[in-house]
Amino acid sequence: MPLTLPTDELSSWIRLSLEPGLGPAQARGLLAVAGLPQDIYASSTSQLTKLLSPPLAQQLKAAPTDEVRGAIDATLKWLDHPQHHILTLADPGYPRSLLDIHDPPLLLYVNGAVSLLSRPGIAIVGARSATVAGTDNARAFARYLAEQGWSIASGLALGIDAAAHEGALAAGARGGSTIAVLGTGIDIVYPARNRELAHRIAGEGALVSEFPLGTRALPYQFPKRNRLVAGLSRGVLVVEAARQSGSLITARLAAEMGREVFAIPGSIHSPLSRGCHALIRQGAKLVESGQDIHEELGAPGLASSTQASPASNNASSSCTASASPDGDAARLLETLGYDPVHIDQLAARSGMDLPRLNACLLELELSEHVFRHDDGRFQRRGTAVAPAGQRLYDDRQSS
Repeated sequence: MPLTLPTDELSSWIRLSLEPGLGPAQARGLLAVAGLPQDIYASSTSQLTKLLSPPLAQQLKAAPTDEVRGAIDATLKWLDHPQHHILTLADPGYPRSLLDIHDPPLLLYVNGAVSLLSRPGIAIVGARSATVAGTDNARAFARYLAEQGWSIASGLALGIDAAAHEGALAAGARGGSTIAVLGTGIDIVYPARNRELAHRIAGEGALVSEFPLGTRALPYQFPKRNRLVAGLSRGVLVVEAARQSGSLITARLAAEMGREVFAIPGSIHSPLSRGCHALIRQGAKLVESGQDIHEELGAPGLASSTQASPASNNASSSCTASASPDGDAARLLETLGYDPVHIDQLAARSGMDLPRLNACLLELELSEHVFRHDDGRFQRRGTAVAPAGQRLYDDRQSS
């Protein structure tokens, strides 16, 4: 792409972000005093020494190291691709929502539609080892909200994050699309299992990172990523989370930034519901449908329509059952409830013999009314949020 800044000016921004020993807070302090990066590098050693240690001031006056020079050249080459962009802290296109946080990145590397970063956004986060019901709900919530015009932000992790990105993409070109914030350099997909999904997001949404090219995944980088997920959004929805999880970090950061926090309740027996229940006790808003979020935050102003098309309603999510069961299968579904249940408990509850019970369970699995956990327990699929935003469990529906 043609560079939006002169090469020398952009090189100064990139170098400032890469200076060994110069932290982001120090760099922002220098910008506040001296102006743009090229002004910092044009300052005298004595001027810089008033703001930095003498060795660091001398480093800024010297030529960049070979390693830094090579990184600058590699970044400029990366920008030759039409989908690749860099937004600096002084760029008019830098997302205003990030200017509100206390530590906005000096640079944002973007692969995809840079304009998405300025759209009204909602973050959807949750457990990597999510349940089938959790991923169903994340996908359906994301699709419904994206169809209303919200841009869905998440962290490209396995489980809930990936399902949220998929749901937003399923809303199609008229939806709000999705932003994946990376905890690595923009040129590295982590986890590798989400490589195909990352390519789709780059083509239909946006990948974003504050880390230099080639930055590998390190644990301390993911809380930094989480603050950007929260910062890009007006609210954060936690779908499933254990008591100790990165999703709760994102929720805490969102609350500190003045964003709304939402949580989906779950089974009292599920470890992945405990984080959501803790958030609700702490004041997060309990939600049962995408409409709950939409009503709380108001319309994003970008929705193509407030009502999904009939075709979209028919494909609201993978967890919508194809037809209502009848006979013994319907009675078994009512007996199952909504918590995971072992087959011996089901046999005791239903009074069915094992051959008939297994036949009914197979029927319910094939019709996508129930799913089987890895440990062998069965669980009913919730009626996840369709584009019209109905409740997760609509008690007007028959079993």
